[in-house]
Amino acid sequence: MNEIAIYPLIGLLAGFLAGIFGIGGGVVIVPLLVTILGWQQVDDDLALSLAVGTSLATIAVTSISSARAHYRHGNVRRDCVWLLLPGLVFGAINGVVVGDVLSGKTLSLLLGVFFLILAIKVLVNSRSVGSYPLPGRNGMLIAGSSIGLASALFGIGGGTLMVPFLERHSIPMRQAVGTSAAAGIPIAIVGAITAMVVGDTKTSVSWTTGYVYWPAFVGIVILSMPGAKLGALVASRLKAKVLKLTFAGLLIVVGLNFLLG
Repeated sequence: MNEIAIYPLIGLLAGFLAGIFGIGGGVVIVPLLVTILGWQQVDDDLALSLAVGTSLATIAVTSISSARAHYRHGNVRRDCVWLLLPGLVFGAINGVVVGDVLSGKTLSLLLGVFFLILAIKVLVNSRSVGSYPLPGRNGMLIAGSSIGLASALFGIGGGTLMVPFLERHSIPMRQAVGTSAAAGIPIAIVGAITAMVVGDTKTSVSWTTGYVYWPAFVGIVILSMPGAKLGALVASRLKAKVLKLTFAGLLIVVGLNFLLG
């Protein structure tokens, strides 16, 4: 099947953009997988579920590598990770379950709105460290549950929401990114496993386990790491304003694509 050759290219592109913008590859993986699965005559609702589940599975692999690198440099706040962990797990499970209940059209609309809001946030965010202290155990539980739910529902890396949350609560940028990478591991792993379970009897597509499509998973993972290294190299040579405008433009295109079907 010709589409199979495209999956490594998606991995390369997702890794490249993740390296440039510091985002989870799901922002790219989900819309592209939906398109390719559509070419394969997969039903729209099922294509979106497979895209989200497969994206979570790929993020589980890439997050581990990223978190290890940050941990070696002392940029992972383990206290934050442990406080967030119960909520992240709870939210990730519920995010996949909610996504399975929603129709493909509703989920597409939510994705479109989410990406457009994220684009606006990127354009107005100055990335300054806030002055608020970290919430207590209950507050971290609520925050973890919310971030886990949204990340698993949309098949994105937790960093999209986690980094701004940590920065707002007095965590320096480097530690926010490192802690977010570590916190993204349980979201992706639990979300991917849940996607395999809830989709177990709902897909007739070959080479799948529930809502995880293995040919896409393997192809994407193969080149996502080299792509991330290349992206990081390019990012180091571009101005911050150019990066911000380019990323916001990408999010607007993706958001409109989902809203307009």
